[in-house]
Amino acid sequence: MLSYKAVVLAVAYLSWSACALPIRREVPQEHSHEPIITSVRASLNVNNPNGIEDPIFGLLGNAAAAAGAGKITNLDCLQQATADQAFTNAKAAGDVEGMTNALIFRAIERNTGKVGLASVLCTETAANPEIAALTQHQDPASTGAAATNKAITLELAKQIASIGGDPQDALKSGTFAPGDLNDSTGKGNTCDDANDPNGCIFTQNLLVEDATTDEISSAVAGVSAGSSAATAASSASATADDTAAATASCGSASESLPINRVQYHF
Repeated sequence: MLSYKAVVLAVAYLSWSACALPIRREVPQEHSHEPIITSVRASLNVNNPNGIEDPIFGLLGNAAAAAGAGKITNLDCLQQATADQAFTNAKAAGDVEGMTNALIFRAIERNTGKVGLASVLCTETAANPEIAALTQHQDPASTGAAATNKAITLELAKQIASIGGDPQDALKSGTFAPGDLNDSTGKGNTCDDANDPNGCIFTQNLLVEDATTDEISSAVAGVSAGSSAATAASSASATADDTAAATASCGSASESLPINRVQYHF
């Protein structure tokens, strides 16, 4: 297992050397939902056969995620793989809260290159159908994000209900208010504070809920604990154009801050 210092140095090195031009990415926001990250980390560390360094890597763009992906080679699926293993471990322990947080983690928005850019969806199937039914929130300024993110939240609520959790917790997976598409800094309306154990998106009241409590209750009507996953695929989907646009590549707009302004926290 790499030490904390080694991970930080590896991330910095890969970010610097991956292309001839400086690597850039969106202003960090991966610690916005810190309580979820903390829970998933604890569950993942019980049994981590793929050697994933930390859940945080699953929320980063591919260039940065590579340093902590362990045996996961499809970086578009690192977030799903992390959630899947954490869910498996929590399920084996009968830990409903751990399973719930693994599901929420799977639905959290992943960093992309700029305001309005959707992230690439994982095309692999998770081992747990509850995880397989989900995908990540998309940048709230991306095309169709309001409908997409609402569908993800309602599907998440169903999966949480199916394992005996509180379906209203699905609202915790929400993201920020849409940013300005012309914002060249890539910051949008995000926050990132690794020192806030309660999650800066919550403590700073930046979370935009995708659905009402009544809509959550309606969505889970008839779903009971112990029922099978409602679907094997997310209700939300990305267009081929979104997928192509979000694929990280050197020289593209896959990341949007100069390397000397990027901050990594673990």
